Amino acid sequence: MESGTPVVQDSAVKAADGVDGRRRTLLQGAALAAGSGMLGLAPGGAWAAGSDKPEKEEVKIGFIPLTDCASVVMASVMGFDKKYGIKIVPSKEASWAGVRDKLTNGELDAAHVLYGLIYGVQMGIGGQKKDMAVLMGLNHNGQAITLSRKLADKGAVDGASLAKLMQAEKREYTFAQTFPTGTHAMWLYYWLAANGINPMKDAKVITVPPPQMVANMRVGNMDGFCVGEPWGHRAIVDGVGITAITTQDIWKDHPEKVLGTSLEFVQKYPNTCRAMMAAILEASKWIDASLANKNKMAEVIADKSYVNTSKDVIDQRILGRYQNGLGKTWDDPNYMKFYDEGQVNFPFLSDGMWFMTQHRRWGLLKSDPDYLAVAKSVNQIDLYKDAAAMTKTPLPKDVMRSSKLMDGTVWDGKNPAAYAQSFKIKV
Repeated sequence: MESGTPVVQDSAVKAADGVDGRRRTLLQGAALAAGSGMLGLAPGGAWAAGSDKPEKEEVKIGFIPLTDCASVVMASVMGFDKKYGIKIVPSKEASWAGVRDKLTNGELDAAHVLYGLIYGVQMGIGGQKKDMAVLMGLNHNGQAITLSRKLADKGAVDGASLAKLMQAEKREYTFAQTFPTGTHAMWLYYWLAANGINPMKDAKVITVPPPQMVANMRVGNMDGFCVGEPWGHRAIVDGVGITAITTQDIWKDHPEKVLGTSLEFVQKYPNTCRAMMAAILEASKWIDASLANKNKMAEVIADKSYVNTSKDVIDQRILGRYQNGLGKTWDDPNYMKFYDEGQVNFPFLSDGMWFMTQHRRWGLLKSDPDYLAVAKSVNQIDLYKDAAAMTKTPLPKDVMRSSKLMDGTVWDGKNPAAYAQSFKIKV
């Protein structure tokens, strides 16, 4: 599904930002007592010389310029990392393919990364096969599907009207996502199919890095795209596109970005992983705590070191204030969330399994894997519980969750193979 279509590319900017501070050992006093009963190690993991001290004190965490990198950035900027004995160095990356390669070859210790990218690498699709790990979720919601002004001017402003236009005016319609196995590809395909459009037969799909979406739409390289904020809102501000649907209207409180790494890193540095997760949990909690904190976060990540856009492009949708570019405005209660009492961050097995069902649906996986076994190996639930204890983050009652998506189908993880085959439109 990669395309040879030329796309507008900016030069990649590398940025590293961190906060120095004296190390503190983890899990002191009451925190140790609270967490000691739950300390489950990943296979091959061990305490560093019987200590809870992070084995690696400086960690390089990759990110793509998107609003949902905020908890990683703020963990560094606000000094939550030094509280747990590490220094987080955020590293700005140019594309998800670059993040994938640097995660698998060890140039990055961890990354703000697409949920489906981690599972793609795990299964040997969308990259060289390697055992991977999801440490925690970073956000729910907050992505959008944008259609070009040219389509909107012809009446295509949502899924139904797009399908009608594509039937009436036959030509090659091009849509962009950000990585073939990633979240944006799956939201785009799900939405198109729910409206009777087969993304594999009725459209051309190309891969474009998130920060390049608006520039490519401006020069006519695509009819629509799915990407994370702030680029959906940026398309509206720049007058090149309209919001056809938000991803929270496809699946309320859907999983999105995760803190991902290789299983090898988890096994070698379990204490470091706990420290990273605890610091980012603290940052997530801080962001969601108040409007003032969200505004401060928007101001920080708008900087050229991070997202490199104006604060007003970020802060509207982060507060749930939406406009579609056609005069409609609304307050969305299901805007991007970073913590939500820990619901965002828990690595639910059913979330990982869902991405595999969609990879199967669209022919990326040629046969059904052991969905549950793969999810158990990738999603590091025991490590997450340790970090939750360290930060007093509530835990859900179950490792699975149930959700109803836009087409009325319910996903609960109970029969993934049947679910993958249940869709009318599939490969």
